[in-house]
Amino acid sequence: MNRIAISSALLLTLAGCASTSDLEATRRQLDQVSQQATTRIAAVESKLSNEKLLEMVSQVDNLKAEVAKLRGDIEVLNYNLQTTQKRQNDLYNDLDGRLGRLEGTGKHDASQPAAAAQQQAAAGDSQASPDYDKALNLLRARDFPNAVNALSLFIQQNPQAPQAAEAAYWLGVAHTALRQYDAAIDIHRRFVEQYPNNHFAPDALRNIGNCQRDLGQVDQAKNTYRRLIKLYPKSDAALKAKQALARM
Repeated sequence: MNRIAISSALLLTLAGCASTSDLEATRRQLDQVSQQATTRIAAVESKLSNEKLLEMVSQVDNLKAEVAKLRGDIEVLNYNLQTTQKRQNDLYNDLDGRLGRLEGTGKHDASQPAAAAQQQAAAGDSQASPDYDKALNLLRARDFPNAVNALSLFIQQNPQAPQAAEAAYWLGVAHTALRQYDAAIDIHRRFVEQYPNNHFAPDALRNIGNCQRDLGQVDQAKNTYRRLIKLYPKSDAALKAKQALARM
């Protein structure tokens, strides 16, 4: 009996030892899994953090690039605006000079009514002068749209009038003032071809070059200026053409 009791006690003790060992092993496995999970979570969090940081850095770089591009665009726009304003000022200064000569011409013609009357009588068109004066008055008043209409109508109705040639020149000037450069080039080109000896021919040729320049036709403008200098070397228009070439 004692031996049986001792054996039973020993078996129970061994069973208890086995259960405790298994439990410890299980606990160690759980701790190991938990530690691995913690390590993996930390790695994932670190990776996510790095990816977000890289994404933020990329976004900042993109923003810097966009800002730099915008600054460049603004500089280009400012340059274009300054260039446009300068050319516009040059255009109006040029127009003021031409219209000033027009006003001076009008005063001069008024002091010689007899010669003008004889010239108109020879042309057989007594109605030319009032219509032409009306068109020029619109031009002097800077009413360019109506001046274009009046000058076009005068040329159409009085193609043989002594003022028809200069009317064509002023028509090109009016179109230039309206920035209708293609029309101005066409009109002044025909004017130079038909009236190469007219005192406005050098100015008409220079205006063709100016219009081509403002249209971005740089090579054509240079050729026009060179042609002007060659054909009318002593004219004021040729001097201004040389200055324009030097700036191009």
